[in-house]
Amino acid sequence: MSTTEAPPATVGDEDGPDRVWSVDEHLDDVLGTIRPLEPIELQLPDAQGCVLVEDVTVRVSLPPFDNSSMDGYAVRVADVAGASTEFPAVLTVIGDVAAGSGGAQKLDVGPGEAARIMTGAPLPPGAEAVVPVEWTDGGSGGGPATAFRSAGAHPQDSSGEVRVHRPAKARAHVRAAGSDVKAGDTALEAGTVLGPPQIGLLAAIGRATVLVRPRPRVVVMSTGSELVQPGEELAEGQIYDSNSFALTAAARDAGAIAYRVGAVTDDADELRATIEDQLVRADLLVTTGGVSVGAYDVVKEALSSVSDEDEPGSGVDFRKLAMQPGKPQGFGSIGPDHTPLLALPGNPVSSYVSFELFVRPAIRALMALPDVHRPTARATLTTDEALTSPAGKRQFLRGVYDGASGTVTPVGGSGSHLVAALAHADCLLVVPEDTTSLAPGSEVDVVLLTR
Repeated sequence: MSTTEAPPATVGDEDGPDRVWSVDEHLDDVLGTIRPLEPIELQLPDAQGCVLVEDVTVRVSLPPFDNSSMDGYAVRVADVAGASTEFPAVLTVIGDVAAGSGGAQKLDVGPGEAARIMTGAPLPPGAEAVVPVEWTDGGSGGGPATAFRSAGAHPQDSSGEVRVHRPAKARAHVRAAGSDVKAGDTALEAGTVLGPPQIGLLAAIGRATVLVRPRPRVVVMSTGSELVQPGEELAEGQIYDSNSFALTAAARDAGAIAYRVGAVTDDADELRATIEDQLVRADLLVTTGGVSVGAYDVVKEALSSVSDEDEPGSGVDFRKLAMQPGKPQGFGSIGPDHTPLLALPGNPVSSYVSFELFVRPAIRALMALPDVHRPTARATLTTDEALTSPAGKRQFLRGVYDGASGTVTPVGGSGSHLVAALAHADCLLVVPEDTTSLAPGSEVDVVLLTR
């Protein structure tokens, strides 16, 4: 057998302090509380990363008129039929059409005539195709590029003749009006995340503003008197604060506007004051550290009893989850606007795994995205020996996923302090609660962290 099953986990009183929550129960509680942010109208430069809340309809076709895709000459097809280097078609140049000049309607290309045209310029009446300048003598009997640039720089010198060395089919090198999108088409649907191409499309169809759900503002703070900021000297017993950096980056990766707060010392009053200061710019608060049962678990001390008679329903609940790593968790809301707060454990791997499982979905829910979860895959375990997992807990191991072969290889061990192993992983390998051992070759679920 590839797996060893354990008996179902035993939990405490469903509503008592000894209750052990499953991963799914905790996530359902978080997502059941989160409400999407209210839509706002934003200028295009400010809308990047936001989510559309309504369909956007094209008001003006793109392109709005037939235009040239090349620098060259607008011609009639019959006039260049059979043209060759030995027997070029000789046409009279009647004028220039430059992009944005509005001069196309002043010209009417008749039999035996051509109009010099620039890329993006509207096709003049009478013309049926565009021959690239490279197919001609450039209008002077000399080198095509030099002559064309010279004439193009001086439109008043646009008269004369051009020799065309190749025939052209109807509509050759012509971008038809509406060939990209037509007036009345749906340019973008509600629920679309606005990236650079989408912003470009909105600008191209003339939209200056758009109605979106804004990117959530997420404040991340670490707690612990032992934490020192990178770049400073470490004293005895101190470590660098990595969690706030990792989680701030993870919040941005999830689509949020993230603010990192320097590590708060193990002082409950200082933490409460810091949180109150940050509420003005937070749609979601994330703390890391201080949620276990230690004497200096400041987050639990500061927030577990938060309850304002004027703000019923506020407060943070601290609980135990049947998972490894990440057993201690906190969730609730604080402040006059009932701002959601997720309190994560302090070990680096525990905090990051907890973020991926609970905070990232919360951020995506604030944006009202239809799928808040990371993608998953089924993979074959490649390891030299069996993996063990504690009975009754869902374990999340770090791994490297190979999509081509459909395999996953564990990276590092199960320790919640192994930051280096986490940095080399691209997925979380999930061991179910009822499994205590996974043999090499077992089929497992993986959460993909880089998709």
